[in-house]
Amino acid sequence: MGYLFAEILPEDSIKNAIGSVQQIGVKPVLLAPQPKGQKCASWRTCSASEVVYRIRSGGANSINPDICLEDETLLGGKKKNGARGINIAVVNRATMKVTDTKTFDMYEGDHSGEMVDFLNKIPNGSIILVASFDDAKTKLSKAAEDVFEALGSKEIRKLKFRSGWVFLAIKGGKVPDNIEREKVIHSGSGNQYSGWPSEIQIDGCLPKNE
Repeated sequence: MGYLFAEILPEDSIKNAIGSVQQIGVKPVLLAPQPKGQKCASWRTCSASEVVYRIRSGGANSINPDICLEDETLLGGKKKNGARGINIAVVNRATMKVTDTKTFDMYEGDHSGEMVDFLNKIPNGSIILVASFDDAKTKLSKAAEDVFEALGSKEIRKLKFRSGWVFLAIKGGKVPDNIEREKVIHSGSGNQYSGWPSEIQIDGCLPKNE
């Protein structure tokens, strides 16, 4: 009988039939598409006319703040140049390149005046990205609060000792209403770091030009 089938069926047909039987019960393997690169470790997908931003405050007394724009760390993070107080990165909106970064200690010394001068000298149209680390309140002056409020902050006067704070502003302009631009978290008994501030973050897609 085997000889008869061999004579009737071509060799290729027999091989194909055996191969089909062997595949029965084998689960199909579905190849998932390769994930797109995450800019600034954000899941946001921005259009060609936008840039990804992420601002994360420091956590406890050892986790650096991290300010990132279009996958470039501007301050803190892997650069490890963030420090206690208020950390500020300034970006030229025309070029989307960082023009300056500064950190102002708000726990020791009197640096509010320096910070006010720094903020006042930033050119109109610049993007300002702010992240706190450890304490941003103790030596914060009313004049500094006034400047941040003029930039659009709604939370600056609510800061407490070791509150975590992140803020995005466009000097002389307005951040679009649909963009996440400010958050604050207060340290307390329910905080995961027991009296030290937790990290807090905002991210999104910022139009390159209005």
